[in-house]
Amino acid sequence: MSDYELPPLPYDYDALEPALSEQVLTWHHDTHHQGYVNGWNAAEETLAENREEGDFSSSAGALRNVTHNGSGHVLHTLFWESMSPEGGDEPEGDLADRIAEDFGSYEAWKGEFEAAASAAGGWALLVYDSHSEQLRNVVVDKHDQGALWGSHPILALDVWEHSYYHDYGPARGDFVESFFDVVDWDEPSSRYEAAVERFE
Repeated sequence: MSDYELPPLPYDYDALEPALSEQVLTWHHDTHHQGYVNGWNAAEETLAENREEGDFSSSAGALRNVTHNGSGHVLHTLFWESMSPEGGDEPEGDLADRIAEDFGSYEAWKGEFEAAASAAGGWALLVYDSHSEQLRNVVVDKHDQGALWGSHPILALDVWEHSYYHDYGPARGDFVESFFDVVDWDEPSSRYEAAVERFE
């Protein structure tokens, strides 16, 4: 059985200020993200016990918890890895070329991504869709509702209120703009290249 662990942040808790405050980042990572890790481990333990005992009366709920908590863990990890104190530039190389090809321009992609962020009840994601072999922006609610099968997340932005309300109040758009001040395209570029190598 897997024993999932909370990965450490790849930077100090105050490193993304003023885009994300130390207080919010500490709570969001250490408490909130940890909760998804704990929930995933607990659900996996329940499923293992149910299989051993042959009693599946609580398995449906545990399976939902795997989906919810597992997705929360994966997306939060991508979110942390998508940012750095050295971020704020536009993508370069193959990913920049593909964004221009699939969206027309970086500005067109960004405008559409911001629209996704304004509409999401959870996440705005840039994904590589292996079925159509193109990049897409998607609106994902509650970690998994609205996810696109066969797609691979490239860039993740958490737009649940806990991500921004303390720092920005109801001004989600200001938070989204600040996100672009700390986006580090190195990790998303690596994820994109891995997805293309696997599926194209």
